[in-house]
Amino acid sequence: MSWTRRLLVVLATLAVALLAAPAAQAHEERPVTLPDGTGSVPVYRTGEPDLLVCKSDRADFERRVSGFPEGLRARNLQLFDRCLKSGYRHLQQAVDAVGRPGMNIAILPGLYEEEPSLPKPAGECTRLKAPNSKLGYQILSYAQQTQCPHNQNLVAILGKKNLQIEGTGAERTDVVIDAKYQKLNAIRADGSDGIYFKNFTAQRTTFNSLYVLAQDGFVIDSVLTRWNDEYGFLTFASDHGLYKNCESYGNGDSGIYPGSASDINDGYGYEVPRYSIEITGCRSHHNMVGYSGTAGDSVYVHDNEFDHNMGGASMDSAFPGHPGLPQNHARFERNLIHDNNADYYPYVADGTCAKPPVDRGYEDGVVCPQISMPPGSGIITAGGNWNLYENNWIYGQQRTAFFLTAVPAFIRGESALSKQADTSHHNRYAGNHLGTDKAGNSRPNRTDVFWDGQGDGNCWQSDTGPSSPRTLPTCGSERGAVSGRTDRLIGEPVKLAQLLVCADYNVQARRLPAGCDWYGARGIERIEVQVTLAIAVVLALVGGVLWWRRLRGSGLATAVTVLGAIGLGLDVAGSTTGPASTYVPALALLLTGVWWTGIGLVLRGERPWLGWTTVVLGALTLLDAVDKAVFMIPWIPLSPAWVRGLLGVIWVVWAVVAAARHSERGVPGGRGASEEGSAPDAGVHEPAAPAPAPAAAPAPAPAPAPEGDAS
Repeated sequence: MSWTRRLLVVLATLAVALLAAPAAQAHEERPVTLPDGTGSVPVYRTGEPDLLVCKSDRADFERRVSGFPEGLRARNLQLFDRCLKSGYRHLQQAVDAVGRPGMNIAILPGLYEEEPSLPKPAGECTRLKAPNSKLGYQILSYAQQTQCPHNQNLVAILGKKNLQIEGTGAERTDVVIDAKYQKLNAIRADGSDGIYFKNFTAQRTTFNSLYVLAQDGFVIDSVLTRWNDEYGFLTFASDHGLYKNCESYGNGDSGIYPGSASDINDGYGYEVPRYSIEITGCRSHHNMVGYSGTAGDSVYVHDNEFDHNMGGASMDSAFPGHPGLPQNHARFERNLIHDNNADYYPYVADGTCAKPPVDRGYEDGVVCPQISMPPGSGIITAGGNWNLYENNWIYGQQRTAFFLTAVPAFIRGESALSKQADTSHHNRYAGNHLGTDKAGNSRPNRTDVFWDGQGDGNCWQSDTGPSSPRTLPTCGSERGAVSGRTDRLIGEPVKLAQLLVCADYNVQARRLPAGCDWYGARGIERIEVQVTLAIAVVLALVGGVLWWRRLRGSGLATAVTVLGAIGLGLDVAGSTTGPASTYVPALALLLTGVWWTGIGLVLRGERPWLGWTTVVLGALTLLDAVDKAVFMIPWIPLSPAWVRGLLGVIWVVWAVVAAARHSERGVPGGRGASEEGSAPDAGVHEPAAPAPAPAAAPAPAPAPAPEGDAS
């Protein structure tokens, strides 16, 4: 990295650090290492189960299976008779009875509240020494989880290898494991390589329904999770994983969360040997976000549906303590991502989410968003690299289909200068069906792209609709081919201000940042409108006074000042419409650039330095208009908006000083002669020409002759 580029990284990092809100903790866990990758995806086993779990009420059981197909009904009745003789009444009892790898547990239809596991900790389990997370729960070691498995878990599966747990119902809702909001996790599988979950429902926790941690090999097959404070499915620091035919809804964070998936592809480009986690055939809906993954590395997500969430899918590098950061190498193909326009923030504002979880109304559709999330977004990438988004159907989003921003490394706890701009690179968006459903019906997104402008090698398909910026680097037919390639160290200033304001959200403190439209701010309440309006007012006042005091005698200055006033007004108007209107702000920049260039040319005669500085400022503004609406200028480390903004501050101060000096009224480029004997105006003056010599006085006319005088 050159010294100039390193200096820019330092300045950019300091600028963000001064404004950034404290990073939240999406998921805090004990330190774990990623698996060594020697495992494999487990295979479903048929045949007789080794262990059975059922309730003892025959009448209730027969009612539950009465509508099953005859063969399945007979099978369940047979298993029930066997279970009454030699089975278990609680899933945890069967798990504890597992004595060797490769055993199968069958759970018969019923409601399992795991009553022995529900009570609060007692004895030594109340005195465990462990750090507290920011959400209040203890971050227990594996040994402490083994010692006190039900401090946090309704069902704890610890160190059981190649275990298969399957519900025997006709549908996944026939077997329900219910934590009743009394445990962090309904089911926790920890260090249990090769586990296979199939055909049941887990629900109602203060964190996750189904939690898989530090495992090399797992399958989640036809499982439903719902109504949790945080996640439906959470798999963390794992490899050789498969989600298939799953469903999740009613979660305060995401339905599906493959966080810190094994970082096996770090160092590769788009072509990789394999993926660590595969997710297919699942539907995640009516959550804060359908899919999310801090350090969601090497995840292959295809043929799923993410709909009616606040956001469809999200991956990020924004939270510390997650192995595998920065996020890289997710691949999204053939997914339906549509109508993600839910807004659950009013439940935070009105105090619903401050109630105990059991009283919030999750079963009635309440969701309590745990982190900041722009509602109406399809796929959000906050600090990811080498991600592929191809051949997806993305439609009906009221904000944007693709949302891409960078995240500096200090947010994830890394201070090395060389890493501060290491995110938001090589993300490829190509061949997607934007604004159209599978039947070919028009379902436009409000915008197709929102990008802060940062990063190298990002590219988009050429048929994107409204976007910000308006013109984008386009993808070539081959992966890695990019036309109009850019490499920005920091995002657009107004967008950065918006993102930083919006990030200051806290569900526990009921803090919804004012000024952010994510939380309902409209019109003048929005930070981007306030910033644009403040800048326009300052420039209008300074420019108006400067014109009145020094330039109003110039026709050129008057004409361009009128254009500048129109441009400032358009800039404010454009900010109220958001990124959907990119040509209006570009036209505003064009007119403002003409204004600065014109008055700079007029000012040259009186104040050359100020005049040329104003011309440069005008040229930068015109360049910024080109950058936003015609093509992004390649290979520059900062967008023209940053240089224009910094120079604009200097110009405002300089112009105020210049306007405050006395000058000859209405004389463009005048030398500023003093009035009423005041000292002449400082500046560059041409030497005064010598006064011309006075002309000779004419001779007096002769007096008239007296009347009547004779000659």
